[in-house]
Amino acid sequence: MKPPGGLTAAAACAAMLLGVCAHAQTAGTWPSKPVRWVVPYAPGGPTDVVSRVLAPKLAERIGQSVIIENRVGAAGNIGAESVAKAAPDAHTVLYVVPAVIMNPFFFKSSPDPRELAPVIQVVNLSMVLLANAGFAPKNVAEIIALAKAKPGTVSCGSAGGVPTVACELLRSHAQAEMIMVMYKGQGPALNALMGGEINLLFDGASTAAGPVKAGRARPIASLNSKGGSTAFGNLPAVSDTIPGFEFTIWHGMMAPAATPRDILVQVNREVAAVLGLPEVRKRLTDVGFEVVGGSVEDFENLFKGETVKYGKVLKEAGIKPE
Repeated sequence: MKPPGGLTAAAACAAMLLGVCAHAQTAGTWPSKPVRWVVPYAPGGPTDVVSRVLAPKLAERIGQSVIIENRVGAAGNIGAESVAKAAPDAHTVLYVVPAVIMNPFFFKSSPDPRELAPVIQVVNLSMVLLANAGFAPKNVAEIIALAKAKPGTVSCGSAGGVPTVACELLRSHAQAEMIMVMYKGQGPALNALMGGEINLLFDGASTAAGPVKAGRARPIASLNSKGGSTAFGNLPAVSDTIPGFEFTIWHGMMAPAATPRDILVQVNREVAAVLGLPEVRKRLTDVGFEVVGGSVEDFENLFKGETVKYGKVLKEAGIKPE
C-alpha cells in the first residue's frame, strides 16, 4: 500500500512515531514546574498537618517542588476561589474538606464547587465535641439544658465546614440562642477553646488529643455513631442524645474544573503512591487519620453523595447564605 500524501514508507513510519511521541509528551506534561498546594486554612489545623506530611513526599516522586500555601480567610473561600481561577493544568491544587460543599449554603460569595474537579480522597478524620476545661456541663444533655436555661451564654467556635454545621445543628436542637464564634482556622479555634474564649468546639480527634492530654480541653462526645475513640477511650456518641447527629471529615484534593482528565488521573496516581508509603501511613494513622486514597471516580462519587447529604441537612436546619 502506498503511504498517504506521497510519503515514503520510512517517512510515514517516522511521522507515526513522532505522533506517538508527541502524544506521550502531552500526556506526561504534569508537572512541568513547581506545584502550588493551597491549604485554605491556618497552619496547625488538621488540613495543614496532613499536607505537610504528604507534600515533601510528593515532591520527591515528581521531581518538582510542592509549595504549601496557606490561603486563609472567609471559611476557606479565599483559597478555594484562588484555585478555581488558576490555570487548568493541576500546577495549582486545593486541599479540601466538606466545607467546599457547605460554604455556598452559608456565604453568597462562595465559589461554586463545580468550578473544581475532584482528584483524590486523601483521609478520613473522626470528630469529637470538646469543651473548655472549666466548662461545667459534662455531657450533651447538660449542654442543651444550660443553653435553654441561660440563652446566649453557651459559645461554640468554628472555622467553617463541618464544625460550623455541627454548631448550628446543636443550637437548632437545643432551640435556644447559642453564640457562634468564627475563626480563620481550626488551629486558632482550638487555641481559643484552651484559652477560655469559647465553651465548645467540634474538632478532629487528631488535633484534639494533645490539648486533652494536657488537661486544657475535655472531650464530651464522639461524632461517630459508634462512639469511642482511640485517643479518648470509651466516649459516648452525640447521636446517643441527638439521633442522626453523625459526621466524618474527609480530606481530598481538587484542581481547576477544566483540568484535562488525563492530568487528573496522573495527579491521582502520584498522590495515591505517596499515601501507600508505609512511613506516610504510619505518621497519619498515629495521629488519628484513616488513610483512604482511591481513584478519581471514587472521589467524584463521594463528592456527589456528600453534596446531596449536606444540602438536605443545611436546608432542614434553615441555613441561608448571607
